[in-house]
Amino acid sequence: MEVTVVDAQTAEVRAAAKKIITVPPDSFALCPVRDILDRIGDKWSLLSILHLGSTESLRFNELRKRIDGISQRMLTVTLRGLEADGLVTRTVYAEVPPRVEYALTELGQSLLGAVIQLGNWAAVHAPAIAEARQRMTLAAA
Repeated sequence: MEVTVVDAQTAEVRAAAKKIITVPPDSFALCPVRDILDRIGDKWSLLSILHLGSTESLRFNELRKRIDGISQRMLTVTLRGLEADGLVTRTVYAEVPPRVEYALTELGQSLLGAVIQLGNWAAVHAPAIAEARQRMTLAAA
């Protein structure tokens, strides 16, 4: 049986995916991918990263206005988590009233590229996904 280039690439992709999700048997740690995806896998984190990546820095309320549908509490929780993971910096200026700005760190900037790729993938494939959802809805009816 002959192995084509496509078959070899598919095998490589499968092997790479398996390597990422495999936790060593002598380890009690979480899968690193799961741990990171728990933090950044929600829509608010991804949208926060994209908006902060689109500019040098943003104040809290500016960011909140840009992220449609996010509550003040959810944005606070999201930013605290991203800051705890070293993806976002919070700078407080000694002014009256105090001014607080958020920006991506170097680590956050490195993640931004992957988030942009995901966003581009979603934009390209949105029609196919919508079509598949419609087929599923019609089949269920």
